[in-house]
Amino acid sequence: MPDYARVWVYQTNRNLTDSEVQTIQQVLENQINNWAAHGADLAGSVQVLHNRFVVVSVDEMQNQASGCSIDASTRWLKDLGAELNIDFFDRSVAFLQNDELQTVEINKIKSLVTDNILTSNTLIFNNLVSNIKEFKDNWNVKASDSWMKRYFQMVTV
Repeated sequence: MPDYARVWVYQTNRNLTDSEVQTIQQVLENQINNWAAHGADLAGSVQVLHNRFVVVSVDEMQNQASGCSIDASTRWLKDLGAELNIDFFDRSVAFLQNDELQTVEINKIKSLVTDNILTSNTLIFNNLVSNIKEFKDNWNVKASDSWMKRYFQMVTV
């Protein structure tokens, strides 16, 4: 996908097995191959990363994704999640600690920062990226370079 392509990052509530990754990849590739907005084909892609994230993208230079087509992609994940007992809409914060992916509920971040478990240099996954360029440049960033920077400002004051 080109750098300008729109992207959505979905985080699962648990690590996926290799078999689940393969199933998710196959099911979503089939859906994306038939993805359309108001009858116009969409050029999309899907990738499962770190056995925890599903990245869906669409090249809107070919055709714009509509509200209905975006809703359809969300439904794919809801339906697949129900079938596989996976929540693709996990809102916890994912980060790397000792090269292992960890997650923490948002309401526990402050205490982890205070206890120095999460530091300004901790690499977090910023699932709020909106296009492929942002994904490449800012998906995995130091916590101090993300929306979490306010927690470190509080600690240093």
